[in-house]
Amino acid sequence: MKKISAVQQLTKNPHLNLYHLDALDRKGEVFDYYFASRNSKERLKLFTKGLEPEGIVIYGLTQEPAPRLVLIREYRYPLDEEIYALPAGLVDAGETPGMAAAREMKEETGFLFREYTGGNSCFRRPFFMGPGFTDESSCAVYGTVSLEGKRQECEKTEEIHVVLADKKEVRRILSKERVSLRGAYLMMQYLHMNDESPFAFLE
Repeated sequence: MKKISAVQQLTKNPHLNLYHLDALDRKGEVFDYYFASRNSKERLKLFTKGLEPEGIVIYGLTQEPAPRLVLIREYRYPLDEEIYALPAGLVDAGETPGMAAAREMKEETGFLFREYTGGNSCFRRPFFMGPGFTDESSCAVYGTVSLEGKRQECEKTEEIHVVLADKKEVRRILSKERVSLRGAYLMMQYLHMNDESPFAFLE
């Protein structure tokens, strides 16, 4: 049964736009439905049925006997406060997720990132972020960081503090701080990491 009779773009912004649907309920009656997208109207996933990731989140570990997880504490305008997360960002045109991860890690932390490509690829495929309000999909990129350099290249609208967290600190953050959902799930995975084989959970 047809679920959408019309699509209208309501805003024109270079990064994120609001769309209106003439949606149809189970009885075929029209109701208003709104969602946000980073895509142009012709590239909306309700048309393309694609899964290309708009963004990435980076699971970066230090190269130490007991690897630490790279976290950021970043001010977020919709919350008007800082929140803990993993480094993340958008995939630019012509980039692979791994290329985007290396660029974003350098910009947000100053660290050099090396992608880990082993394990089962199903853990690196794109997944939808919040399909009730956006068609955005994102994927995780795993790897290690070199702590050399440490010169951030943040935009003037970004306030990012780098945190190298061991398991005790990750547990504290999950217990007491505000954390992004995808960051929290990857932090939970980190807590069960085997120090001698840190990416074994991807097999």
